[in-house]
Amino acid sequence: MITIPKGTKDVLPGESYRWQYLEEKARAVSKRYCLKEVRTPTFEHTELFNRGVGDTTDIVNKEMYTFLDKGDRSITLKPEGTAGVARMFIENGLTGGVLPAKLYYITPAFRYERPQAGRLREFHQFGVEFFGSPSPDADAEVIMLANDFLKDVGIDEVELNINSIGCKHCRPKYNEALRDYYRPHLGEVCPTCRERFEKNPLRLLDCKEETCHEIAKNAPVITDYLCEECERHFKGVRELLDACGISYKINPNIVRGLDYYSKTVFEFVSTAIGSQGTVCGGGRYDTLIENLGGSPTPAVGFAAGLERLILLMQNTGVSFGEEPVPEVYLAGMDELSRKKAFAVAKTLRENGIVADTDHMNRSIKAQFKYAGKIGAKFVATIGSSELEGGFMNVKNMATSESVKVPFDEAVTYFKKGEK
Repeated sequence: MITIPKGTKDVLPGESYRWQYLEEKARAVSKRYCLKEVRTPTFEHTELFNRGVGDTTDIVNKEMYTFLDKGDRSITLKPEGTAGVARMFIENGLTGGVLPAKLYYITPAFRYERPQAGRLREFHQFGVEFFGSPSPDADAEVIMLANDFLKDVGIDEVELNINSIGCKHCRPKYNEALRDYYRPHLGEVCPTCRERFEKNPLRLLDCKEETCHEIAKNAPVITDYLCEECERHFKGVRELLDACGISYKINPNIVRGLDYYSKTVFEFVSTAIGSQGTVCGGGRYDTLIENLGGSPTPAVGFAAGLERLILLMQNTGVSFGEEPVPEVYLAGMDELSRKKAFAVAKTLRENGIVADTDHMNRSIKAQFKYAGKIGAKFVATIGSSELEGGFMNVKNMATSESVKVPFDEAVTYFKKGEK
């Protein structure tokens, strides 16, 4: 038997409604905030992620699924959504269009890493990108959208952590302060952090190794090194969140795992899914569009992992709503009755009523048993006497009450039953 690749997961028929629930909530909150959906390819030229995500990140160095296609071109399955949307934004001339451009996507992504709870090699993201505004308003709106989305799906037990990681003007001074602090500890940190020390010291704060994590607790904090513009921007974001009643914690160790971030970064964190507690994260990335060859365009966004959200909802007892079930199952007693049941099912479906009928040539008893298993609210039985009389016997599966419903009144009857 051929088995599923490690780090991937099948979504079974009894689970898919959970995904649909999350996706519907994502689309609904995006609509309220006037976002438009975009869809980008599952794979891109590898250079996009080297330049966009950053060659000092774990994603680029260790986790990308990269291969040569038949034209000997280096291709990578997208490890995250932002770089592809930024490429799309530039390539299709949207930088010269109406701004701000408020976009969202629901996409698969791929990273080769050790599978664990809420973290797979193929995973799915709901992402938001807001191009064109340098204002703290954009940061606050993106955070509010993420906050509303989590509340809409029933997740309340999360904490919003925010930070500012500065810009190209103030971060160099902070990088030097980090190097001065870490230099005496280089013998204690992990090999990856020793590499980061020169290439990107900010990432030292993001290491999950226990020893490195403990050392990071006493490191200098970026908020002490912000330039006047970054401090003003960060203050503006906080004031807007305060005005909207959104609680948060300033966490100076949040840096995010991607090189394109600047100024505001944020995470929504839960302890209900183990050590990998970030369920949604993002921030500002004002230089990404320019780095990818576009005109300078400020931007801010976030991504939420759907697998992590589903795990969090399961662990905290949050409801996904009811699993969809048929309104009516039509059971035919003989060949002519089955044909009539098939025709009535078609009419009901055309009128928006969820209906099913037998495809296995089961007995009436077996059909009732099957209808119970799939959760049908009503079973409509048709036999020779029903065909002759022009009606069907409809049983309410919850109350066991039965009524005769003429065929030409079936749509009206079941539409009433849906209310």
